[in-house]
Amino acid sequence: MYRYLKFLIVPVFFLLSNCGFKVVKQSDLINFNVVEIRSIGEKRINYKLKNKLSIKQEEANKNVKLEINTKKNKDVKERNIKNEITKYQIEIIVNVKFEELNNNKENVFEVRESIDFNVASQYSQTLTNEKKAISLITDNLAEEIIEKLISKLYDY
Repeated sequence: MYRYLKFLIVPVFFLLSNCGFKVVKQSDLINFNVVEIRSIGEKRINYKLKNKLSIKQEEANKNVKLEINTKKNKDVKERNIKNEITKYQIEIIVNVKFEELNNNKENVFEVRESIDFNVASQYSQTLTNEKKAISLITDNLAEEIIEKLISKLYDY
């Protein structure tokens, strides 16, 4: 009888106790307003970043001013036997300087992302591939910037 009770108590103990870990959504952590965004560098990339980073929260306790400096590097990644370019690599580097207006606290960080894209037989298709690659990178950069802002503002 005692043996059966032992086999019953151990699984019940593991089922009833838990570690208390809770998955936190990114949107729950955003508790700040972006008051002003100044941008330097690539205009198209800055425009997309501004749209993604324009955060307005109703009950925010911090106001933030951003300065974004973007730089785009486009390099040849691959060539074929005929020495024709077959792949490019685009790297976008974003230097973000933010100022917390409530505390006059300033901080700087850098985010970089790169992606490869293929050269098509038509030049217009190659430009389309480049624009799609830049759009993908910009989305990823905006998410990274928001994550770093959250971690720097709240020191997690």
